[in-house]
Amino acid sequence: MKPLLEKVTPPDGASWAWLDRRLDDAIPFQWHHHPEFELTLTLNSVGQRFIGDHIGEYGDGDLVLIGPNLPHTWASRAKRDAALPHVARVMWFHPDWAAGLTTLLAELRDVADLLSRAQRGLSFSDRGTAAVRPMIDALFARPPADRLTLLIDILRRLAEDSAATPLASPIAAVPQLSADRARLDRVLDLIHARYMEPLTLDALADVAALSPSGLHRMFVRHVRSPVSVYITRLRLGEACALLSGTMRPIAHIAADVGYDSLANFNRQFKAAKQMTPRQYRRQFQRIR
Repeated sequence: MKPLLEKVTPPDGASWAWLDRRLDDAIPFQWHHHPEFELTLTLNSVGQRFIGDHIGEYGDGDLVLIGPNLPHTWASRAKRDAALPHVARVMWFHPDWAAGLTTLLAELRDVADLLSRAQRGLSFSDRGTAAVRPMIDALFARPPADRLTLLIDILRRLAEDSAATPLASPIAAVPQLSADRARLDRVLDLIHARYMEPLTLDALADVAALSPSGLHRMFVRHVRSPVSVYITRLRLGEACALLSGTMRPIAHIAADVGYDSLANFNRQFKAAKQMTPRQYRRQFQRIR
């Protein structure tokens, strides 16, 4: 599950890129990253989104802003209206583009703060999404030359959403060409591909070409948590998605996400969520 580097190319005469993506069958799992910020509005679709180490449910009207080089994908499970396609309205803009605007224009200081918070991925509140949904619809209906100012207005409105929720765990900025960046990418690629399997610190250290203690220090410095905590967060995130979205037996879910011991799974889940897996599932059964 190595995240592929996606190349985003703005159309001629534009400084940013957009796509009104429509898929009849499904939104496929395509784990990828790119240097640009990405703002995505997903319509007529329900499923799971994966952003960094975040795994969660999404529904119709999901709006997320993703920071540069943060691996992500969506994977649909169903449509809200079977007669219509899955829709993803995507807007990409480069950090240099954003920095040029927010550095020069004092009126966009709140946007600069928004983009800083988006390094971890941001899921916007229902109220925040409702405020910009008509603007996004209008943006995709306008001629390309008219879209720039509307995108800026959308970002300004989203900067007012104090209820926007960070998604991935905090990862400190790492220079993109540094040795640490390359080592960390190799380790994260392996963890994301095989977090449900037994992974030892020694094996991950070999991938990073570091000693186990050196890997531990690098991981804590840049990811701000030990390797074991990061892997546990991934496993429990997947478990939450399976508990809320399926009726699969809890013991099977524990095994699916990498736990040989159901008791250990229950203990770690309760420590992280302050409730048992069964109690977590019941919340969603009451909603349905």
